[in-house]
Amino acid sequence: MSIGYVALVLHAHLPFVRHPESDYVLEEEWLYEAITETYIPLIQVFEGLKRDGVDFKITMSMTPPLCSMLADPLLQERYDEHLAQLEELAELEVERHAHSGHMKYLAEHNAKEFNAVRNTWEKYDRNLITAFKQFLDSNNLEIITCGATHGYLPLMKMYPQAVWAQIQVACEHYEKTFGRPAKGIWLPECAYYEGVERMLADAGLRYFLTDGHGILYARPRPRYGSYAPIFTEPGVAAFGRDHESSQQVWSSEVGYPGAVEYREFYRDLGWDADYEYIKPYVMPNGQRKNVGIKYHKITGKGLGLGDKQLYDPYWAREKTTEHAANFVYNRERQVEHLFGIMHRPPIVVSPYDAELFGHWWYEGPWFIDYLFRKAWFDQDTFEMTHLADYLRKHPTQQVCRPSQSSWGYKGFHEYWLNETNAWIYPHLHKAAERMIDLAKREPADELEWRALNQAARELLLAQSSDWAFIMRTGTMVPYAIRRTRSHLMRFNKLYEDLNHGKVDSGWVEKVEAIDNIFPDINYRVYRPL
Repeated sequence: MSIGYVALVLHAHLPFVRHPESDYVLEEEWLYEAITETYIPLIQVFEGLKRDGVDFKITMSMTPPLCSMLADPLLQERYDEHLAQLEELAELEVERHAHSGHMKYLAEHNAKEFNAVRNTWEKYDRNLITAFKQFLDSNNLEIITCGATHGYLPLMKMYPQAVWAQIQVACEHYEKTFGRPAKGIWLPECAYYEGVERMLADAGLRYFLTDGHGILYARPRPRYGSYAPIFTEPGVAAFGRDHESSQQVWSSEVGYPGAVEYREFYRDLGWDADYEYIKPYVMPNGQRKNVGIKYHKITGKGLGLGDKQLYDPYWAREKTTEHAANFVYNRERQVEHLFGIMHRPPIVVSPYDAELFGHWWYEGPWFIDYLFRKAWFDQDTFEMTHLADYLRKHPTQQVCRPSQSSWGYKGFHEYWLNETNAWIYPHLHKAAERMIDLAKREPADELEWRALNQAARELLLAQSSDWAFIMRTGTMVPYAIRRTRSHLMRFNKLYEDLNHGKVDSGWVEKVEAIDNIFPDINYRVYRPL
């Protein structure tokens, strides 16, 4: 009999990036890279576990922007072209290195991987929602929702209708996508503020995730720390992140992904290859970029990219089995220790960004595969669970009020509100005020109805926490600024046109085609609560 639980939780999210108005936008490749390197490899892992009789349990958030992009015909078509280009380049590399020993081995490895991606992509008729939903239906995968556009809820709490819209629109989108109501939610950036749980309860949600200190500093102090969920006063459960298991995977200093045998993320053929050779596979303007083919391993700390040694998938996979075994061993000892103190089964909640597995850490999906197999076959100290199953088995928990928190730098809101991005909030707040005002209106005709709904879409898209995050990290900042400004400008034009009774039907149609997320949205979601 097991004496505890381990819950692996993956947060699958990308901002809504879709540009039908342009033939090529580099940022659309965020989705294409994630499909190739994370989402399809995870599906392949799940298929293998299911085939081999491993009754795996995992929780995964799939945010509305991600689901919308995965189901979008335009982006499916563009990904198909992107993958075809990757396959073509991989075959060229096999030919180029036909007599190069280890490079031939690596080129053939890459070509085989892209071929497997193609097979999975076509198996599900280019719609990966179908692939993930089958594991939801078998109860191996618990899919939870998130804020509608990953809006940072504590920084909009002065407008409860704006918070409610993020929650309610997400829940409606989830039900349409997966054919059932969502049970849980990944609060965007795990950012909690006191009172949001009442809206979660009103939306029919059963639980949410927060960072560990959101539980540890709850009132009264939880008897079992972050190793049991707490119930908030409206009855919604809060699960806290476990620091120990998170650090083993996340940490750049001591985490598994830093092992010298693993593939180096930052050295890519797009920068290494002769320019004339690689030119057809980089940006249309001729500028180099990562193409997704990598030949080198991390090798060692302090080395420049030019000093990296060649990668070997065999030894990397061996290291992955070692790390999975170490993770399982550490969770066994952790659960035994906690059970001895708590005298009840603890739950260790280990949440990560899904893109860590495969995109940033190439071997990550192998790690997950071995982790589930070792947990299933090699030990009986703990049981892998997803959060919905845990609550069904343990419906009684301590009632507490969580502490305001996030999983960002310093644990609160600083990363999303600082000198790099503070300028956006007066504009977002004004837009929220205006949307609440618009929500009181009754449309005079169908065109006004469409304009009101498009205004709600534009506000939601402007509120994405990704833009503030990017401004703070300093990567792709012009794009984040441009997206924030464009959505606010579109919103304000709709607001002014509606107030003057002069809605431009051609312009509305154009913007609807570009920002087509949430086709069934009802602007009245912003009416006073």
